[in-house]
Amino acid sequence: FLQRHKNPKHRVRIGLGGKYVELPDAYKSILEAFIHAGAENEVKVEVLMIHSEYLDETNLQDKLSGLDGVLVAPGFGERGIEGKIKAIQYVREHKIPCLGMQMAVIEFARHVVGFENANTAEVNPNSLYKVIDLMQEQKHVTQKGGTMRLGAQEVELKQGSLAAKIYGATQIRERHRHRYEVNNHYVPQLEAAGLVVGGVSAGRERLVETIEIPNHPWFFACQF
Repeated sequence: FLQRHKNPKHRVRIGLGGKYVELPDAYKSILEAFIHAGAENEVKVEVLMIHSEYLDETNLQDKLSGLDGVLVAPGFGERGIEGKIKAIQYVREHKIPCLGMQMAVIEFARHVVGFENANTAEVNPNSLYKVIDLMQEQKHVTQKGGTMRLGAQEVELKQGSLAAKIYGATQIRERHRHRYEVNNHYVPQLEAAGLVVGGVSAGRERLVETIEIPNHPWFFACQF
């Protein structure tokens, strides 16, 4: 994304949407990544912190309309999720570049596929459309802590996908830390509506690792 803006005089304004924005160190690795990516591509990156817990229809335009891109940050639990979903809907509909996977899948399922009140089982285990669900291997785990899907995992990228173009490869390894995943039961409906699964895990589970929307300037998100 920043390569497209490569110009020493160009300033790119990126919104970082999350629920810990009052604690900048919570997103230290993301902020550092923007600094290094900007330096590599000779672009000045200005990051604006946006608290997802306080995003709604009354302030979306004001908060997001002037941005060159939005990164929706990860985070466990229910707080701030609806704000993230509203932000993703806004940037998808207004063609603003965006990253942030699980909330992006929920937003797409609700507003494009038509799965009303689709959600993650982490927030609403009784949702009729749990498009994000607990990994099968996690359903009997009682000890928390280091029992998530952790560490470097092999990912297969679809030839010709945005993911493969970003990496310049179709086989990669990336670091993971999660319990929930895209529910493969709904992948056919999501893909039929226009969402592209650009990457899947190399194991037999074929977990969704990256998604993208082809008719969007830059809509890319990953599980890792």
